[in-house]
Amino acid sequence: MIDFTKYILGNGLRLIVHEDDSTPMVAVNILYNVGSRDESPDKTGFAHLFEHLMFGGSANIPDFDGPIQMAGGENNAFTNSDITNFYDVLPADNLEVALWLESDRMLQLDFSEKSLEVQRKVVVEEFKETCLNQPYGEVWHHLSKLAFQVHPYQWPTIGKTPKHVEDATLQDVKDFFYKYYRPNNAILAIAGNVKKEDVLAKVEKWFGGIPAGDVPERKLPAEPPQKELHEYTHEAKVPVDSLYLAFHSCARADDDFHAIDLLSDVLGNGPSSRLYRRLLKEQQLFSHIDCYISGSLDPGLIVVEGKPSKGVSLEEAEAIIWKELELLKTENIPARELQKLKNKSESALVFSEVNVLNKAINLAFFEVVGDAARVNEEGERYQKVTVEDIRRVAREIFTKENCSKLVYKAKKGEKVLVKG
Repeated sequence: MIDFTKYILGNGLRLIVHEDDSTPMVAVNILYNVGSRDESPDKTGFAHLFEHLMFGGSANIPDFDGPIQMAGGENNAFTNSDITNFYDVLPADNLEVALWLESDRMLQLDFSEKSLEVQRKVVVEEFKETCLNQPYGEVWHHLSKLAFQVHPYQWPTIGKTPKHVEDATLQDVKDFFYKYYRPNNAILAIAGNVKKEDVLAKVEKWFGGIPAGDVPERKLPAEPPQKELHEYTHEAKVPVDSLYLAFHSCARADDDFHAIDLLSDVLGNGPSSRLYRRLLKEQQLFSHIDCYISGSLDPGLIVVEGKPSKGVSLEEAEAIIWKELELLKTENIPARELQKLKNKSESALVFSEVNVLNKAINLAFFEVVGDAARVNEEGERYQKVTVEDIRRVAREIFTKENCSKLVYKAKKGEKVLVKG
């Protein structure tokens, strides 16, 4: 149970405070409600670019990392399709250092051609290294485009092409910043050895004067139900053939999310999962196999991916996967199997609440999902899932017409060096 107090500043900034006197530290997490789904189709990769730009200096602070390190802290960030998240962890006595830093870069970044060029090069090199020069590096470029026809989940967080970031102008960057990185589009979660009244006063001091922005109402096109199988085969320099089956699923806040999450665990969560145990360990039909969900705020995907063992064709591999999926549609899984997965999920939740940083991240995330209070309901939501729920969602999801199939075929006669 995470106790917290929530405030809303005059400029719209949402503040969530959790007091924890068991630690000398404090975590400051600021979530901006912007991700790659908010980008224009011809200017992608901007949310990821901003993850880097936000460390390149702000209105009054040329160096972000130096002060936080001098205060005995550390910081980092991550971006996905839905959100951009920054966090700092430092001794609680130095809380104001983090608030000073975060408020200054929310107020205004150090917009300069030099800063943009430096971060542009970093992002483009990352694109080349992780996508273009890595085996299977473009899987999500192909799979996203295959599964989504109208929703902006049709491109990955890193962007469609490095050219979009290469062509970004200083004005493009400024427009994106002032559109989304505003207090009324942010959630500030603070967890640690603090007092809520003191935190509120300090946050008012550092953030209260930042003007609210004209944040546009999000009007994303809803992805229509898929009516037929989508297929794409990509030949590339990869070590072995690989198969990806992606099925449209629900949004993170939907009632069925927890059942679908557990369904993915039945198939692919660790050595005891069905696909690993039956197809890899016992029958040795795959060298790698997994199942996972995107967990996105808008309706996303549940994906089965596998690399067939030598001598096993892609057709045979796909058929055996479908056999396992059909089994979940026709038979209830044993109650003991489901309870084991529920316990595993609950253990992960409990473990995530040990660390003040995880608490701050979780509070901010569930606030953007709908309400920070949901952080305390997750365990119960998983426990309420029944074996009938698992079978029902399997029948709704695992159909050929709801499937997008991506095949990676290894080019014959070419050796591929895999970076370890």
